[in-house]
Amino acid sequence: MRSFNLSSSPPRLADHSADRRMLMLAAAAIVVGTGGAMGAWLLLKAIAAATNIFWFGRLSAAPSEITGNSLGPAVAVIPVVGSLIVGLMARFGSDKIRGHGIPEAIEAILYGESRLSPKVAILKPLSSAISIGSGGPFGAEGPIIMTGGAIGSLFAQRFHLSAAERKTLLVAGAASGMTAIFGTPVAAILLAIEVLLFEWKPRSFVPVVIAALTALLWRPHLIGGGALFPVIHHIALEPVIIGIALAMGALAGCQASLLSILLYRVEDLFARLPLHWMWWPAIGAVAVGIGGLIDAHVLGAGYDSIRALLDGSMALRVALALLFVKAAVWLIALGSGTSGGVLAPLLMLGGALGFVIGHYLPGGSALWALAGMAGTMSGAMRAPLTAALFAAELTGDFAMLPLTMAASASAYAVSVLLIRRSILTEKIARRGRHVLQEYSVDPLDFLQAGQVMTPNPETLPGMMTVAQTVRFFADAKHRSYPVVDEAGHLVALVSRSDALRWQTDAAPLDATLAEVLSDISLPVARPEEPIGRIADLMVDNGIGRIPVVDPHTSRLVGILSRQDMLKIRHVHRAAEQARG
Repeated sequence: MRSFNLSSSPPRLADHSADRRMLMLAAAAIVVGTGGAMGAWLLLKAIAAATNIFWFGRLSAAPSEITGNSLGPAVAVIPVVGSLIVGLMARFGSDKIRGHGIPEAIEAILYGESRLSPKVAILKPLSSAISIGSGGPFGAEGPIIMTGGAIGSLFAQRFHLSAAERKTLLVAGAASGMTAIFGTPVAAILLAIEVLLFEWKPRSFVPVVIAALTALLWRPHLIGGGALFPVIHHIALEPVIIGIALAMGALAGCQASLLSILLYRVEDLFARLPLHWMWWPAIGAVAVGIGGLIDAHVLGAGYDSIRALLDGSMALRVALALLFVKAAVWLIALGSGTSGGVLAPLLMLGGALGFVIGHYLPGGSALWALAGMAGTMSGAMRAPLTAALFAAELTGDFAMLPLTMAASASAYAVSVLLIRRSILTEKIARRGRHVLQEYSVDPLDFLQAGQVMTPNPETLPGMMTVAQTVRFFADAKHRSYPVVDEAGHLVALVSRSDALRWQTDAAPLDATLAEVLSDISLPVARPEEPIGRIADLMVDNGIGRIPVVDPHTSRLVGILSRQDMLKIRHVHRAAEQARG
């Protein structure tokens, strides 16, 4: 009696469990989004407290600016003290707190089954608060992405969810944290898609949106509502303005590429020091202290400086200091391996570039600071949609979205041409793990068996005897062959290993294939079945050839082999490159 094992049930029925998982994750995302918002609030309070302790000698969590200190030459010492503390925390606490935050989240997603430890959830924001509060030239976004991600990962681990579900909640926590800090839910969702998720599925997209919206609803009660840097530009986006935005984006792309190259050159220099890495942040902080003596605006997160760039109130001298001194101290500090983020510094450096050049362009310095921010962020992070929306959401001026999109796309194109990887993925690549940020549809997912199979394959008759089969496989071209009856109905699949076994076991040589293979359950595929599912079927059953049958008549219509799968990728790649 023949027993066929069709490789899958109808798609809609198979999707019910996926639907339930999506709803379960969406409900969990409300909790994770709340945790991300609370984590962002705590991080901002911790940064404010650290700033007050280091620079003003008072116990307070009220917001304060480092530029208001009166320490004089002692300014150069404070960053060193803070970095010494961070180095000790990394050495004796967890070395996972070192670095940008976003690369570590990517690495946890791709290579760590989206598992983050409670220690990271506590030490990352604490170390970042100390680093930023003591003058480190970083923003809060990298740490909160790591912290929000840890909250989502820990929640998933608590309920023993799968690796894919942990990834979704990790990214949901990261998006909620970024939303709470900046009030940019759409950009946070796009950052998740462009940088963190590495997939586009309802199972992951819907929970990320729910988490970001949850954080947005909490934000007015915890941090404040509205755009973080509200500015409205009353200018018509004429062709000349869009053309200038493209040129500004190209310059920003060059700046982003140069910053990425220099950052990892600095990292290499620190790696050559004959000292334990615990001391590197303190050495890097010496440069930060010197930069603070030159201009205190280069110290700390510098959100007031970003605000001044965007509303056009910054003095040109300060903008030039940001463009050069801030870049230098940020590169040295981050290259030393301390705890800090990249997003706010990139915004500041791109904004400073646009602000300085904008003095000679129509529209004013503030407009081109906005374009420079979008361009530098896009070029450095390879996230053009995120950068364009982020700049618009930060100001609330969505009418300027075409301008930020032009700058973002242009910077992205230049960055791709100049450097191989983004500032985020280069760090991972240096650990021997190469991350591809380009997405395309896998041909295995949209092609069907009927389009790829070998039709009318070579078959063996069911009445063929075991003895004849053994002799046949002595010179056979393939490892296995379909067995069919007189009407062309599939009976079984016989392989060279079957023939060898029959020789060893002294099977009855006059028995037919239909008789000796009649009780074997045979995995088969339908002509309309996606190739990806058949590839999974091959792996699950440990076979290299899958018969394709008509589900109504059980007649054999073709066969699919591993070689066919390899040909698909070759043909797809050739089609992308061929011209004519």
